[in-house]
Amino acid sequence: MNIRKLLALVCAGAITMGMTACTGEKSDPVMTYVPSSENVKPLGRTMVTDDMLWLAFSGSGAEFTVSGTKAEIVIAGDDNAEKPDNEDDKARIAVYVNGERVVDDMIDHAEETYTVFESEAPAECDIKIVKLSETAMSTCAVKSITVEGGEIKPAEKKEHFIEFVGDSITCGYGVDDENRDHHFSTKTEDVTKTYAYKTAEALNADYSMVSISGYGIISGYSDGKKKVANQQLPKYYDKLGFSYGTFKGKKVSSESWDFTGYTPDVIVVNLGTNDESYTKNKEDRIKDYTDSYVEFLKTIRSNNPDSQIICTLGIMGSGLYPYVEQAVQNYTEETGDTKVCAMPFDVQSPDDGYAADWHPTDATHTKAAEKLTAEIKSVMGW
Repeated sequence: MNIRKLLALVCAGAITMGMTACTGEKSDPVMTYVPSSENVKPLGRTMVTDDMLWLAFSGSGAEFTVSGTKAEIVIAGDDNAEKPDNEDDKARIAVYVNGERVVDDMIDHAEETYTVFESEAPAECDIKIVKLSETAMSTCAVKSITVEGGEIKPAEKKEHFIEFVGDSITCGYGVDDENRDHHFSTKTEDVTKTYAYKTAEALNADYSMVSISGYGIISGYSDGKKKVANQQLPKYYDKLGFSYGTFKGKKVSSESWDFTGYTPDVIVVNLGTNDESYTKNKEDRIKDYTDSYVEFLKTIRSNNPDSQIICTLGIMGSGLYPYVEQAVQNYTEETGDTKVCAMPFDVQSPDDGYAADWHPTDATHTKAAEKLTAEIKSVMGW
């Protein structure tokens, strides 16, 4: 790193330099970084707060290259991390070194420290931090990255960028628990096994996940008697996330998302599974879903004027898919916007098993990713 740039970052607080006691022996210099966009490539929607990189939505994180002899990462838990009565609602974090997962942990303390790389001789490696669990039940933050004998720099941006808007399927609900009779736990969520993450990987794309379990366009998961209006995903589309908890007293839902942070080439909307538990083939409710879908497409377009939008549904049931197509048609006729299309997912097969609460397994997600990848390639010409 250029010494002038290093000094500028130190002065700005992005790096602190550690001192070693005089022992007569040479020691590697130690630098501690605040994980900002100057030092790391943010993954998904993130925000620096209290000199930490706040992670909320599934898949949010950071990626960077480190050179040196040792790298240490400190993850800060949210305000509920140490509460003993929410073992199934803590953040699950993974850290990858050169593509290999070296950390897979639940954040159940105010801070967790991980030595993710150590070498006698200076070396270079790629490091990626990914929040595996969803936003509603837990948030966390990358507090610091400390390097001995070297430096870090942001990972290179990938060729494409895809945003995925969805519900529990996109979050990876229960994918690590292939027992349909088991229920929700952040311990068994893993966004890297979802159709969304797999699609981004297949297309060499950076990604953002905007997904919350149980949420829909007009209603969250319902017994069919009453609309669950407080679980409408469009309410949080322009936010950093949504969580029942807080981080340093802050709520992610109070933080507006800056849409200039990245520009998706493609936005995939996969919403309707929870709405169907409410609509129940009732004409007035279906019309509410279709009309509200059109309005949500307008919201997406207003914030992403050039993105291709692909609307899909079907993995856990395709009852509302015809009305997804209807919403796309109505929107296009009303606005003249032709960069919106629809694609049905195949309904999950019993042959591929079921994860917790009848959610899709890794095998089902893989098949869905293959279909979506082919669709994006066809639509975008990639």
